[in-house]
Amino acid sequence: MARKAEPRTKPLNLALQGGGAHGAFTWGVLDVLLDNPEVEIAAISGTSAGALNGAAVKAGLAQGSRDLARENLEWLWEQVGAITDESVAPWLDLFAPQAISHVIEGSLPFALGDSFSRMVSPYLTGPFYQNPLQPIVERLHYDHVCAMPGPALHICATNVRSGKIRIFTGADITPSAIMASACLPTLFRAVEIADPGTGVTEAYWDGGYTGNPALFPLFAPDLPRDIVVVNINPIRRDEVPTSARAIQNRINEISFNSSLLRELRAIEFVQRLLDKGALEPGLMKHVLIHMIADDDLMRNLSVATKLVATPQTLFQLRAAGRTAAEGFLRDHIDHVGRHSTVDLPAMFG
Repeated sequence: MARKAEPRTKPLNLALQGGGAHGAFTWGVLDVLLDNPEVEIAAISGTSAGALNGAAVKAGLAQGSRDLARENLEWLWEQVGAITDESVAPWLDLFAPQAISHVIEGSLPFALGDSFSRMVSPYLTGPFYQNPLQPIVERLHYDHVCAMPGPALHICATNVRSGKIRIFTGADITPSAIMASACLPTLFRAVEIADPGTGVTEAYWDGGYTGNPALFPLFAPDLPRDIVVVNINPIRRDEVPTSARAIQNRINEISFNSSLLRELRAIEFVQRLLDKGALEPGLMKHVLIHMIADDDLMRNLSVATKLVATPQTLFQLRAAGRTAAEGFLRDHIDHVGRHSTVDLPAMFG
């Protein structure tokens, strides 16, 4: 009896956006991709929650275990209140994520906390300050996160003084680097990290301001052409926001999408030049772009569910991420290695 051929793997790079607790959507996406032997993760670029997700995956794959990578993700989100017991899903489904978002956003504690963060510097907390991510990120296994085996991992932060992007990779990925990547300046003090080469200590804020996520580390010649962007900040909203909070939420979305859109526009420009023969073949890499997102869901959420990680919302975001990833594998996995499944000319037309 003929032996059944093993499925051919599809190597790809992952670009994981940041967005606070909405990163639980990415957890669901990664859970499905790791469970599919056809997908080979060659490299990861992550920012903020994307950096946390990327580190959890890297630590597992560095040990040669997809199951361990999935366990790391589950542990990570359990630390911020994720519910992983499928038996509770029917009860949680009674409360849609958008309903929870509106309840949180309209609550007095959230309103007071939001106002407080805009008026009071995190530096006024004195010796009692602690970054709330520190107890979580310190427990990641950095001997595996920084190891050579497994996918290359790149984490993005923003240099406060220069405004430039900083990419941490390899041994430079530390608890401080991950906290820097997720450092919202109105909530947390800038994370200070000494440059091992110069000895100069620099201060860093959230990487979303300069790369959410950074795509250029994934252009390396030894990496596959395909980049899958896991997008958790809606790029387009048809309705113009009119309330103060909706306006602020849209400002945040535009700010944290701007660097990604700039890189996608540059990729589209290079693609056009290559397609027209205006560039010598091999001079620039012909990058293929794919995207996994659920903009309909994310448009109904707000900054409230990014900052307040309720178990119900995290669980449902993971479920939504799983559904979106399953749809991508069903509809687009055969296109990986052949052509982009994001219509960049239409996006920027």
